[in-house]
Amino acid sequence: MIVEFQGEYRWLSNFATCNIMLDGRSYRSVEHAYMSAKSNDPEWKDYCQKTVNPGDVKRASKYATLIKNWEDVKVSIMEGLLRQKYNQSPYKEWLIATGEEPIQEGNRWHDTFWGIYLPTGKGQNVLGKLIMKIRDEIQN
Repeated sequence: MIVEFQGEYRWLSNFATCNIMLDGRSYRSVEHAYMSAKSNDPEWKDYCQKTVNPGDVKRASKYATLIKNWEDVKVSIMEGLLRQKYNQSPYKEWLIATGEEPIQEGNRWHDTFWGIYLPTGKGQNVLGKLIMKIRDEIQN
């Protein structure tokens, strides 16, 4: 089982560098594009595009003005971005190489929606489930 996106599995992280397109803009990672999608503010989108460190973008996103239906669309947006990442080399090949191994986004930052909070083992693991869904589609 892949317990967290660290060490040999760091490439599963949304912070991993890859080319992602969203609304005609190119981003450095899934994280950059996902955070950009949270707001329609052009200055915010520019910031997400130009900032190198995905952690900086993630931290700044708490100040972004969310689109009205964010909670309704965030999972489908994430899925589309992940599909782009895992259709690129080497991510596609690395994902296929995980075989049938369960994937969980274990974390210590209390994210029980996208992942599993490791100290309690609780969480929905939506990110891990999306990645496994994409892997199944690629393998079939």
